[in-house]
Formats: sequence, C-alpha cells, structure tokens
Amino acid sequence: MCGRYFVDDVVFSEIEKIVPAICADIQKQQAGDIYPSRKSLVLTGKGQGLSAEEMLWGFPGYYQKGLLINARGETVLERKTFRDSVLHRRCIIPAGLFYEWDSGKNKATFLRKDGTVLYMAGCYRRFENEDRFVIITTQANDSVSRVHDRMPLILEKDELEAWLYDDHFLNFALNKTPVELEKRQEYEQLSLF
Repeated sequence: MCGRYFVDDVVFSEIEKIVPAICADIQKQQAGDIYPSRKSLVLTGKGQGLSAEEMLWGFPGYYQKGLLINARGETVLERKTFRDSVLHRRCIIPAGLFYEWDSGKNKATFLRKDGTVLYMAGCYRRFENEDRFVIITTQANDSVSRVHDRMPLILEKDELEAWLYDDHFLNFALNKTPVELEKRQEYEQLSLF
C-alpha cells in the first residue's frame, strides 16, 4: 500500500527536464507531503509526449464512502473499477520518497538508493469534471517487506513512455519486481529474542 509520499524542488527540477512546462503554481501548492484527497503532479501521455498535470489522489469509494487510493497490480485488469483506466489512462506519479508504517505504527521512509526520483505507476479516471488517480501497488520486494507487504509499482526512467503508450509493456510492468530501495527509520524496534 502507499498512503503518503513526498514531493520537493528536486523532484520538480527533474521533471522539468522531461516536461519543460510545469506551472509554478503547481509547484508551490504541491511541495511537501502528499496524502489521499490532495492534488498532486501526475505525468500523462495526453497529446504528444509526456505532459504534467494536476490531479486529485483517490477514486471515490464504493457507495461514495472513503477513497480508493491504490490498485493491486495483480488484479487491476480484472477489477471493474480499474480495468478501463489501466488499459486506456495510465499515468506516472513522481516522488522523492514514500512512507509506510510497520506493525508498531513506526514510520519508515523509502527512497531510491541512487537518490533519483521515484516514478510510481498509476492510472486515472474522470469523476465529476475532475481527473483522479490511484497508485498501482505490487508485492513488496526485500527492501520493503519487513515493514509492509505491499509497495508502489516503481518504474525506471527509461520505462516511462512504455508505461504510458505500450500495451505489451503493461503486462510486463504489472508483474515486475521493483528496484531495491533504501529504508530510513528513526526508530527500529530491536528484537529481544
């Protein structure tokens, strides 16, 4: 699961190398922690090449209760709620890092070991005249599994256009194991046994 992530000036400057036109207002509003129901920078393939847009995080929940913020990669093509979106409206959510909480409610921070931007796979859909996105998750790799059993599906920089445009790449991406990440945690519970 991915329930919160972080975006800063480093992320925006890296995205500007890929998508030169990012509105300064978006950068001011979206720096810091991004949590469900907040607007965030999302990359799409609308038009020619990558474009940067602002979208709200979360699909309305069933019977308008809560928000659906993640979609399981293993079942996203089977679930009516996500199938059409992942087939026709894929997106990329850039972040500097994301957070997970362990069973003791201790926050862990995950980022790329090389310090570059995390590109999380997602899909979007229009609800009441507003585009909304969800983050696609997958089975946690070894670097995350000690904290949580799920993690965002992380794309490599050279996979971005394939994720947006290549339907054959979709099946590969949904089944790939994401890159190992660096974990930072202020408090690590010590095992006494």
